[in-house]
Amino acid sequence: MVSGDGPKLARISYLPGATPPPSPESNPAEAIAAEPPAAPDFVSFFAESRDAESRDAESSDADSGDADSGDAPAEKGNRRREVRAENVSMHALTRRGMSRWELEKTLLSRELDGEVVEAELDRLEGVGLLDDAALAETFVRTQHDRKGLGRGAITAELRRRHIDQEHIDAALEQVDDDDEQTRATELAVKRAGQLSSYDLETAKRRLHGFLSRKGYSSSVVRAAIDEALSPRSSGVRFR
Repeated sequence: MVSGDGPKLARISYLPGATPPPSPESNPAEAIAAEPPAAPDFVSFFAESRDAESRDAESSDADSGDADSGDAPAEKGNRRREVRAENVSMHALTRRGMSRWELEKTLLSRELDGEVVEAELDRLEGVGLLDDAALAETFVRTQHDRKGLGRGAITAELRRRHIDQEHIDAALEQVDDDDEQTRATELAVKRAGQLSSYDLETAKRRLHGFLSRKGYSSSVVRAAIDEALSPRSSGVRFR
């Protein structure tokens, strides 16, 4: 139906027995009660649940402390030392790979109890974060391929880091005699190009010292020098 003020909806007729909803104008309180409930706030719900659990745990800890006040401080002290050991070890291991001996020295230098240190080292080995065998394999691969170190220098460095000899021997299986000789010769040829201002004997001595410091055996060094100083390899003429 239409009036002078604009269109209006027709009045609703209800069937016999039906109860019309309350009018907001007539009773605001009833109108609010009739509105559908809002969707539950799950974030707040879980936050409140966590708070309640935390309060229960604190209450339980307090009750436990009251029941056995002598043991609680000692247990808390032990846990603090364990957490400190975990923090120190994880910080050290994120900087570089460490052997068990190296990490043990680091932890003991922080004045941590020996039993706590041993427990932390065992824990790290148990989860694979501390592995002397894997460390030796990685060290051999990087130092031989990238830096050209021979087996002698690699062995000395791993021993200095207190890696067990069985781990060293297993890791060095990656480098056979041919690999050792090839790498030494490559280094000698490259170095020979920088020695053209010397006479032949001086160049030999310098190459010998260079390769020996890299950890190559005498036989490997001699063969590498002979190859590097031959005209067909270096193309360098010495005085």
